[in-house]
Amino acid sequence: MLPPPTTEPKIVARDFRLFFGRIQALRGITLAVRRHGILGIIGPSGSGKTSFLRAINRLNDLHPDCRTAGELLLDGEDINQPSFDPVTLRKRVGMVFALPIPLPLSIYDNVVYGPSLGGHRRAPRAERDALVERSLRAAFLWDEVKDRLHSYGLRLSGGQQQRLCLARVLAMQAEVILLDEPCSGLDPVSTAKIEEALTSLKAQHTIVLVTNNTKQAARVADETAFFLMGELIEHGPTTQIFTVPKDRRTGDYVTGRFG
Repeated sequence: MLPPPTTEPKIVARDFRLFFGRIQALRGITLAVRRHGILGIIGPSGSGKTSFLRAINRLNDLHPDCRTAGELLLDGEDINQPSFDPVTLRKRVGMVFALPIPLPLSIYDNVVYGPSLGGHRRAPRAERDALVERSLRAAFLWDEVKDRLHSYGLRLSGGQQQRLCLARVLAMQAEVILLDEPCSGLDPVSTAKIEEALTSLKAQHTIVLVTNNTKQAARVADETAFFLMGELIEHGPTTQIFTVPKDRRTGDYVTGRFG
């Protein structure tokens, strides 16, 4: 028998603060990200959106002067504790960046690269083939590349490369998918395919999407958070944020009065 579905949030920030040396990038962020949904994070440049996103899989640790305070929980466990292994964390929390960065390998090898580091290389070929097809289908890319899986990923169009990067994350069976402006350089058709993939994937994954495109957040996000100057100004159902925001600054931003 399957266990009953849980209503506990997947990610919880409690008075989370982030510093780069003397600069405070995030100021007391308190936010819950529900399971199996899409949280859109919007706000002007420099508002702390990407810093918060990178905190969720500890990429900010690569900055020598980074330090944090408060709590950032994944399934109830504080990922900022020294005992929480960042490598293990990044297997559970995958990230897609604004600029697609396929490996200089074939499409097939791009998808199996991550799992192969964990021993999947020894899996039977049929199992690896199934993983590649499953991941590419979930990223809405399979039908476009199924006849050229052994050609270089770098030969794909920009939109296809971005979906390949998404497939790479899915092959790792990440529980959480973080996306930092994944459609910033893509045409409308490619953007629509990314959005369609995300809408489908939320049934099995928790998705956090940083976007400067408020219309994109309105289209795909179940909930939206508005950041401004390192602070969380407002968080709620996307319909509410875009139609009846509680804070005047939120309304000014989503209607284009600033930002």
